[in-house]
Amino acid sequence: MGRKSFTAANTQLRPDPRFGDIVLSRFINCIMFDGKKAVAQRVVYDAFEIMQQKLAKETAPEAPKFALEVFQKAIENVKPFVEVRSKRIGGANYQVPMQVNRKRQQSLAFRWIIEAARGEKGRPMAERLADELYSAAKGEGKAMTTRDQTHRMAEANRAFAHFAN
Repeated sequence: MGRKSFTAANTQLRPDPRFGDIVLSRFINCIMFDGKKAVAQRVVYDAFEIMQQKLAKETAPEAPKFALEVFQKAIENVKPFVEVRSKRIGGANYQVPMQVNRKRQQSLAFRWIIEAARGEKGRPMAERLADELYSAAKGEGKAMTTRDQTHRMAEANRAFAHFAN
């Protein structure tokens, strides 16, 4: 039986104050440590300002005009379509490739981008986050590498796809 699709998390989340975007609001909540939402918002909004400055220098005509577009493109690029799940069958564990639902795609994309930004040390978080989002929007960076590795792993274990159910 499927889970309820109507949960409190879907109804209570308010759009972020500056851009009015619910996905960005969820991303800010993922950045947040110890309930310090104002700090998380400042980090994200500073990262958006840094990206906006980079976009002002961008000369390519097909480049996005706003930082929010870069954020959305980065999330879209990093979302995985398949992942491997460990499944025990007949005393052996198999890495079975399975499709990823939309909600998990988004949460994995958030997690990978944030981990990539936090993994780099020595600079303010806003700068690291701006760089990671900007490079993910271009299809580069650590988060994209993680996604590609996940897809490669699923491709390598395609022989066990018949165990998925």
